[in-house]
Amino acid sequence: MELTFPTGFVWGAATAAYQVEGGARDGGRGPSIWDTFAHTPGKVRNGDTGDTAADHYHRWAEDLELMAGLGLKGYRFSVAWPRVQPAGSGAVNQQGLDFYQRLVDGLLEHGIAPALTLYHWDLPQPLQDAGGWQSRDTAERFVEYAGIVRAALGDRVSMWTTLNEPWVSAFLGYGLGNHAPGVADRAGSLVAAHHLLLAHGLAVPVLRAGPGTPQVSITLNLYPVSPATDSAADQETARRVDGLQNRIFLDPLLRGRYADDVRADIDEVAGLGHVRDGDEAAIGAPIDVLGVNYYTPMTVRAGPPSDAPTQYPGADAVTVLDGSRVTAMGWDVDARGLHAVLTRVHREYPGTALVITENGAAFDDYGDPEGEVNDPERIRYLDEHVRAAHQAIAEGVDLRGYYLWSLLDNFEWAEGYAKRFGIVFVDFPTQRRIPKDSAAWYAGVIARNGLVDPDL
Repeated sequence: MELTFPTGFVWGAATAAYQVEGGARDGGRGPSIWDTFAHTPGKVRNGDTGDTAADHYHRWAEDLELMAGLGLKGYRFSVAWPRVQPAGSGAVNQQGLDFYQRLVDGLLEHGIAPALTLYHWDLPQPLQDAGGWQSRDTAERFVEYAGIVRAALGDRVSMWTTLNEPWVSAFLGYGLGNHAPGVADRAGSLVAAHHLLLAHGLAVPVLRAGPGTPQVSITLNLYPVSPATDSAADQETARRVDGLQNRIFLDPLLRGRYADDVRADIDEVAGLGHVRDGDEAAIGAPIDVLGVNYYTPMTVRAGPPSDAPTQYPGADAVTVLDGSRVTAMGWDVDARGLHAVLTRVHREYPGTALVITENGAAFDDYGDPEGEVNDPERIRYLDEHVRAAHQAIAEGVDLRGYYLWSLLDNFEWAEGYAKRFGIVFVDFPTQRRIPKDSAAWYAGVIARNGLVDPDL
């Protein structure tokens, strides 16, 4: 017996430009904030950079064959803004656009639907030099860039995502400072979050213009947030963290306004001078589907007041780990959290169609003497989470697809090449690709459009 998913459910895999492409100086590409950050000593584990990564820029045709062999129905990738507009504005680099033209055409030839993300954290460095996401002008530059890519690919790409995880861009990049551009500014991180949302909202009508019937989306990394205890302090911390992690994005996107308590929290730290009349209405431009990235749940307790850099300005939160089962990233494994975030959006924002745009886990994979890569922990993780997704659908959630993170082992941001999320092992010195056991497992899921249920 099988747990079958709805007809037309999209089974895909995902990557991001800076994590897989390499070719950092090829084809007219300009520098991004991640090039600058990774080349700054002490910022990335082992001094790793994305200069070569998984060399997808040169090996894309080989990678398409891997995708086709798995039976993927969709491939979620991001366009590198500095490959298309090296200065972040003005002149277009045709060589960069041509790369994505070839990639999209190749996907379609293999029967794989392209799902394009415009921004996965690689802001052109000249825009950062002018203020980055703390500058309102960057939102306007993003709209220009979105129009360029839409004009080039809109006749072949139907799924368009504006931003991937704006929380990470804002609060790790401009708050905690452990992601590019490495700024530690509590108030500035909240300003950056608003400008990212504004960029999305202003780009939506641009993406809807022109040929085809685009499905417009944004992707959020959502967490179920729980207090560690019933104490008033822990519950208030959980409220603030949920506000800064989830609702600061969900409410303006899906309701057209910040929630009152979140607005008050923002005002407390950064004021509201950066939120202009009409911004929230623009941010709330209707979307067709919401992308959900899920990896782990979050339990928090109140921490002592601190002036240290933080990803939760005004919360002074401490994350509590269960620790009974963790990934190589140290993240708790609990598929119930995926069910919780899917059903929460369905319940609190009714009528919202969803796609799981990232879900996966890093483990310490290695090749055996026969050249195979056994990753039973990853298979168990994925199996549990796909079952949680099926349960959500059975309860009425309009879930339309699942994009596994990640197709390839890659440059894992501040962790460099130390953490492997892929279902395809990449031997970085040789760039040899070796499908892991999880790749064969996933191919089976795709072929049967579901899972074998051991309880039936």
